[in-house]
Amino acid sequence: MAQILVVDDEKKMGFLVGGALEDAGYSLTICNSGSDAIALLREKSFDIVITDLKMDPPDGMDVLHEANKLNPECEVIMMTAFASASTAVEAMKAGAYDYLIKPFSLDELVLLVERLLSSKKSLAREEQLQNDLESLSYDTFIGESEPVKQLLSMVEKVAKSDANVLILGKSGTGKELIANMIHKKSNRSTGPFVAVNCAALTETLLESELFGHERGSFTGAIKRKLGRFELADGGTLFLDEVGEVKVSVQAKLLRSIEQRQITRVGGTEEIKIDVRVISATNRDLENEMESGGFREDLYYRLNVFPIEMPSLAERKDDIPLLADYYCRKLKYEHGDLSDEVMAYLVSYDWPGNVRELRNVLERALILAAGARIEVEHLTLKVKPATGPIIRVESSLALDDLEKQAVLDALRKAGDNKSKAAKILNITRRMLYSRLKKYGIE
Repeated sequence: MAQILVVDDEKKMGFLVGGALEDAGYSLTICNSGSDAIALLREKSFDIVITDLKMDPPDGMDVLHEANKLNPECEVIMMTAFASASTAVEAMKAGAYDYLIKPFSLDELVLLVERLLSSKKSLAREEQLQNDLESLSYDTFIGESEPVKQLLSMVEKVAKSDANVLILGKSGTGKELIANMIHKKSNRSTGPFVAVNCAALTETLLESELFGHERGSFTGAIKRKLGRFELADGGTLFLDEVGEVKVSVQAKLLRSIEQRQITRVGGTEEIKIDVRVISATNRDLENEMESGGFREDLYYRLNVFPIEMPSLAERKDDIPLLADYYCRKLKYEHGDLSDEVMAYLVSYDWPGNVRELRNVLERALILAAGARIEVEHLTLKVKPATGPIIRVESSLALDDLEKQAVLDALRKAGDNKSKAAKILNITRRMLYSRLKKYGIE
């Protein structure tokens, strides 16, 4: 709820203005002198100050200057019965948001305040989201394997509900991408998607980041800050690495989710929020509960609809698609990767999942220095076996050996191409390219 300070040396006028704003649901403080207003501004943060211009010194201009100095985000609306072009221009130049001439409609004042607060919240949200976009990049979820089809089916089912979602999986599997997809397919898609990495912040900073803080609530809190819950109002809040949240913050997080309201750090006002929470973690939260590292009640509040992310090793059929996608994104100029390079990629276990694949390809592109990517450019932690790429002493040509390997695999699989591809440790796409190459029907 916005905090508004009304200043007027006419008690009746202050009462009328304050009453209209209080009826509209705002939190009001009313005082009858410029000196009292300045004292209050030094003690407390206000979102808006509505002050009379002509008062015994300090007057409305003095209140305006003090508000600007103490809290640049505080907006000031001037009121006066002594309107003139010069006073209006002077007040606006000094930083006043608007100027009302007495007598004015109280409904007009309430609408002006609503418009101002909506603008302030939008600006704060845009600023935070812009900061997020500088560090986040949302790609398309690439994959046609059975695990991916099941995953995307789960996303479709849960997106239209308002249930909290817990995404479980190893690092680099695309948890944030899935969270963003759920938001975009939901009824909240026109609202904000606000993400916070719980592992990247200390306990104190995380609490401030989630719930916001009031000016002076701790060293360095020079102005009021809206938290991620407020910025996500009407949309989705994504809590990445939620398993890293300390128990002391978990209690406040649970209360905020259950009661749909928050209290800023250093504040007392309860602020209502309308937020869907999607969480993600690579930790085993059930084990964390048993050891006392994670609250059981919070776990069940977050885990209304769990989604398990498949590792890249569990969906190796998608590696060629992913490799081609990242090569295009990285502007690789030589078309498809060679079969030898692709076989090498497919046979690796990828402990770092999709993120590791992207990094390996980016590094290979640099090492290739403009030439085609070769196996020697793939700097993997463990050298994998290369499946069908056969390196043996033989009087047969390499192509003949490879053709014979394909024919043997088809025979063992009873001409089932999917099984033959698995025997050869390659993808169906790679198998079909070899069938075409050797004219095998």
